Amino acid sequence: MLGAAEIRQLAEKLEIRPTKKLGQNFVIDPNTIHRIVAAAHLDPTDVPVEIGPGLGSLTLGLFEVTPKVIAVEVDERLAQELPETIKRHKPQAELELVIADALRVTELPSQPTALVANLPYNISVPVLLHFMEQFPTIRKGLVMVQAEVAHRLAASPGSKDYGAPSLKLAYYGPARLAGNVPRSIFWPIPGVDSALVFFERTRENFTDRKAVFSAIDAGFGMRRKTLRQALAGWAGSAAKAEEILVAANVSPSLRAEELSIEDFIRIASHK
Repeated sequence: MLGAAEIRQLAEKLEIRPTKKLGQNFVIDPNTIHRIVAAAHLDPTDVPVEIGPGLGSLTLGLFEVTPKVIAVEVDERLAQELPETIKRHKPQAELELVIADALRVTELPSQPTALVANLPYNISVPVLLHFMEQFPTIRKGLVMVQAEVAHRLAASPGSKDYGAPSLKLAYYGPARLAGNVPRSIFWPIPGVDSALVFFERTRENFTDRKAVFSAIDAGFGMRRKTLRQALAGWAGSAAKAEEILVAANVSPSLRAEELSIEDFIRIASHK
């Protein structure tokens, strides 16, 4: 496991100054790494994919449980050093490294069964949803994200944090908060609080994802309006929106924030 001193030495060796552009905040506390790995509920048969492994502290933590890890890293300097770091600490470990922008990844060398990552905060939701869409073998995951985003991802209908991100992750299955993370365990120390979100893929959807997501975007694009008005553009007219809503057994006078993912799936299937 990498400690704070070794992480700083590695960064100095590579002449790396963590950048806000790439959302780089490295975890320097081994106890937090153990906590993340435990909260991911992995077993030795899992093949986790880690997005943004950085200097490898979480990667090494994952190797405590699983013999193989897929790592996706966009920073070439970090990617070149990662295999050496893993070899020093875990010589028997099998690292499959992909040097790419996570949002552009459409294939991986192995089929991942879990996603575990300290996600770059500026693109955390798009990356998470992209991987859930592209890799249906991912059955569960644990991500560390900005606390505000974590509460949105795990929010329930009617709550103040509930919105499009909540519903889009719920399309695949349930999500829940798995704890807060203090700022002091990062280097450099970020200006925001962080939290963990655990999620599972339990839903086998037969309604087109794009149709469901477009209905969600339309509903929350005008979240203060009733669904009859908010979905008018999406449906073609307010009258057509009402017809679809009634057919889906959803009251046209409700607002998007009051609907569950099941409601939106029914709405999309009746368009």
